[in-house]
Amino acid sequence: MTRPKKPKPRVGLEVLLGDASALSRPGLDARNIPLTELRPGALQPRRVFTPAALAALTTSIREQGVLQPLLVRSVEGGYEIIAGERRWRAAQEAGLKEVPAVVRELDDRAALAAALIENLQREDLNVYEEVRGTVQLVALALDTDADGARGRLYKAMNHGGPDVEVLEDLFSRLSLGPWKSFAANKLRILSWPQQVLDAMDAGLPYTLGGVVAGAPSEHQAELLVLAVGGATLRELRDRLATLRERPARTALNERDVARLGRTLSSVKWIRGLNDKEQAEINKWMGKMPEAVKKALGQK
Repeated sequence: MTRPKKPKPRVGLEVLLGDASALSRPGLDARNIPLTELRPGALQPRRVFTPAALAALTTSIREQGVLQPLLVRSVEGGYEIIAGERRWRAAQEAGLKEVPAVVRELDDRAALAAALIENLQREDLNVYEEVRGTVQLVALALDTDADGARGRLYKAMNHGGPDVEVLEDLFSRLSLGPWKSFAANKLRILSWPQQVLDAMDAGLPYTLGGVVAGAPSEHQAELLVLAVGGATLRELRDRLATLRERPARTALNERDVARLGRTLSSVKWIRGLNDKEQAEINKWMGKMPEAVKKALGQK
């Protein structure tokens, strides 16, 4: 009788993390490559390069050069940047002609993993970038897409299963913290309104984004304008409290009001009412809102 085999970890986790994890080690076989031979990577997980941060890096590179090599792979006509696009952009601004780079032969999966890992190691990483990048890495490790990764993280947290071993290995190797804490506390960020996530991508602090995302939908636009405009956390919370205390204004349905007016002004409709219906109408007219009585000249 043969024993049932244990589920194997998802294919390629070792390969997926190998080259990428080695990037931070000194002594890499870096070589100088002309900037003109480099091009941005199609798999770049970082979507926003803030002008202030880019300017600061440009100044640093102008004074000290590029201290950390880029990771690139060979493509037709030159090299594609896997990790280090911001350094490449800053080097151009600083007037450099070439930058140090490590050339690796990576397929798309390994290249994306390397780009994600390098991005997650940044000191200026915002929470949205962290969550988005981590979910992409989980998707690679579990051989699924981002939505599938989110679902399986929740499933593993609530019910366990074979994915737990892969998640523990991945988070441990990359020092991402406890995967259960990530699933319980940070994963929900991806369900926040897109306009809030876009603002966080552009630099809005996580705490302010959380206040906006947690507010009723009818107040989110106003709160987001305040948050992006520089409101403090206290100011934002105070404004939300004020908005919640304000009674909601119910908009009149203009078509229904117009139809009611036409009906009540119809002599034919009035003459068609029986005694009971006429009595009900008279009773209803006595309870009309003050605004209607005023419009009818009864006040």
